[in-house]
Amino acid sequence: MESKNFLDFLPTNFRHEKSFFIQNNLTDFKKLSNLSDLDINEIQRKSPLCTLNNLKKIRAIAIFKKEIEISPPKAYLLLHCGIGSIKSLSLCTPYELERKIGRLERILRVKTEADITFALLKKWIKKAKQIYNSF
Repeated sequence: MESKNFLDFLPTNFRHEKSFFIQNNLTDFKKLSNLSDLDINEIQRKSPLCTLNNLKKIRAIAIFKKEIEISPPKAYLLLHCGIGSIKSLSLCTPYELERKIGRLERILRVKTEADITFALLKKWIKKAKQIYNSF
């Protein structure tokens, strides 16, 4: 049985980025969270099929995983709700975040399988505020 790595949750539209990271042994979320904009531009230069948008999303998901311990699928959900950084998460209220997730579910006409409670949202926001205020 193949062991799971950080990139396994990515949908198929990330196949080029996933392939590049696997070939270059960049499957650890800690390494991915430390990618700079310069690194991302270099990856895009080396592998033109990798898109800037997807590379930045992967980095944001890795940062959420590393700093706030949000699982990759839940971090991906946050990105779809317009929350792409620790700063943007720290500026939200649990009510706003719950509303954004609900709006996304209504637009997509699906109920997310993520078990996201109001208490969990509060915990994420509190941790994001602590991290953002420590800068």
